[in-house]
Amino acid sequence: MVFSMTDNKKERYELAKGRICEIGEECVKGDAYSLYFRKTASFLQDIMQTYEEAQSGELYKATMETLQEKNRKLYEDILPENYEESYGNPVYAVKALGEGYGQLLSFLYTELRSMISFAYEKDLFELLIRMELFLEVYTAFACGWEEEKEEPEYEQLRQIIYWFVSDYSEPSSEKRLREQLCPEEDFALRLIMDSNLDDLRYLYYFGEYISEQELETARHLSSMPPEEIKRMADTYTEGYRIGFAVCNKDISKKKTVNIRYSLGFERMIRAAVGNFEAMGLKATIYRAGTSVLRGKSIRKNGYFGADANKQYNYDHKDDQALYLDGRLVNRKLEVMREAFEGLKEEASVFGGPAVVEVFGEEPFAPKTKPETLKLSEKQQKLEVEYMTAAGELQNEYIKGEERSFTIIAFPVPAIGEKYEEIFDETVRINTLDYKKYQGIQQTIINALDKADYVTVKGMGGNRTDLKIKLHELKNPEKETNFENCVADVNIPVGEVFTSPLLKGTEGVLHVSRVFLNGLEYKDLEIAFTEGMISGYCCGNFASEEANKKYIKDNVMFRHETLPMGEFAIGTNTAAYVMAKDYGIGDKLPILIAEKMGPHFAVGDTCYSHEEDMLTYNPDGKAITARENEVSALRKTNRAQAYFNCHTDITIPYDELGELAAVNKEGEKEVIIKEGRFVLKGCEELNRPLGE
Repeated sequence: MVFSMTDNKKERYELAKGRICEIGEECVKGDAYSLYFRKTASFLQDIMQTYEEAQSGELYKATMETLQEKNRKLYEDILPENYEESYGNPVYAVKALGEGYGQLLSFLYTELRSMISFAYEKDLFELLIRMELFLEVYTAFACGWEEEKEEPEYEQLRQIIYWFVSDYSEPSSEKRLREQLCPEEDFALRLIMDSNLDDLRYLYYFGEYISEQELETARHLSSMPPEEIKRMADTYTEGYRIGFAVCNKDISKKKTVNIRYSLGFERMIRAAVGNFEAMGLKATIYRAGTSVLRGKSIRKNGYFGADANKQYNYDHKDDQALYLDGRLVNRKLEVMREAFEGLKEEASVFGGPAVVEVFGEEPFAPKTKPETLKLSEKQQKLEVEYMTAAGELQNEYIKGEERSFTIIAFPVPAIGEKYEEIFDETVRINTLDYKKYQGIQQTIINALDKADYVTVKGMGGNRTDLKIKLHELKNPEKETNFENCVADVNIPVGEVFTSPLLKGTEGVLHVSRVFLNGLEYKDLEIAFTEGMISGYCCGNFASEEANKKYIKDNVMFRHETLPMGEFAIGTNTAAYVMAKDYGIGDKLPILIAEKMGPHFAVGDTCYSHEEDMLTYNPDGKAITARENEVSALRKTNRAQAYFNCHTDITIPYDELGELAAVNKEGEKEVIIKEGRFVLKGCEELNRPLGE
């Protein structure tokens, strides 16, 4: 059923549409498979209607009530209240359709749901290839029914899925890269810049699920004075510019910046686009992946609306288990290189991402289900190999030493009744006087630069007991181990960080509760030996095996081990107090949480792919601790030097017993004691804690 890209798309669409509309009349047997195809065909008819309304312009004439009803109808099947009997739920699909077939048809149903966004984008090609995929699978069943067989062979169906992914990897890879690098791919940008933002109907034109949260966020921003919106946008874009400046990177060589954000913040984003244009940068804004061909992940990367159901996303995070093999990995890398080669000029002038994160939703603790697809050990290794190779390939065309980024975060209404207060306080936190912090942090760095290693110990039930080995400074008058981080790439202000040596770094890192990449971890404990993870556990699930798998999949990213890539001390006690005052510590993003105590990153160093580019602190000292023993392998074997992940884990002040710098003679200088800064010159940091 796969057609070449040169076929007449309109004719193909009409043929596929007609065939899909006939399925409801054919599937009258009443068995489980007939019910599946009838319901799925009905969903596809809703998609086709939406596409045609977008094409004709009728969609944009609809009332708010009509748009909301359509949005609800397209997403209602996977909403939590309906999910127990949704084919998107592998548990229900297996119960209704049987083992093997259930998982495969649940995958198909989920992939077809990605068509919602393509209907709003009026992307006929993306709609067509999925309509034809559905018809090819349906035909396999229909032929079996005609021959009075029960169902087609499972492997026949799996091969249909496999070749769908393989055949369309090339156009999808090129399209995805164009969306990142080319401003003319401007679906979202035009909605942001051209819409009447006072008319909230515009939110429903994106094709994302829109909850009350996105509506309320947009309402709140519309109620804010223009100068406040400008202040938010200025902090965001200036952080991006400063990120280039402090790393001695020439922003004038760049022409594009990629904006990533959550719907509802369009007023700020519109102002930011103008700011970037004044810097000589055009914005690209692409959608977070919803399809296996577009990099679907539970870690959203792009612009996005509300999660209709986080458990649904989690249930399908390993769907590639259905088809992933070595041949397909090679195919994906091959088409990725071809896409980069075709856009190498655009890649060379890409400046990097500017990200707006949000926080405030109820923390998500996923359920594990035996019915979900799972990667085999061989597939896990293939995924790691692919991610490593893809990271290297990207860095070949978008060089790490030439690009930068910035990240800022704001709350959403789900944070509670005091949303507006918390929003205002977050704006204040994001715009703190970085000069004041810069001086205090330099005092901390001066003490740390005298140390051979640092010790960190928990208190009050926190079992942390770590020794972090620091690089030896050859010329302490001109060199430093720690970067004095103010409000540039990581907003808000407030940390000093380094890439520690691995040999000599050891012990246990423990936090009672932490949220990483949107997932909750209870009683998380990670052991280090010679700087590498040597053990890990948590208390999320009843079985040790389930807990270890949870960490390996979502913190280790399926690597057997990871190094401690970063050690940092967060200094933003104002953010910590905000979290305590409003009881939102469990809802803060790592961007803010990492500034609220010492934190440790597992994975690549903070200078990944930039190790040989010398940068300086405001005091003029060169930051020389830019690599560890693993990243140093880039000179002999780059495939072993990088892991393409970096996850920060913070110990909050109220779980921190002591953090001390220890010199070669064994003399200890305490920096933090029982959650308070005791180093002379840091008294100002305790003021918010006292208040």
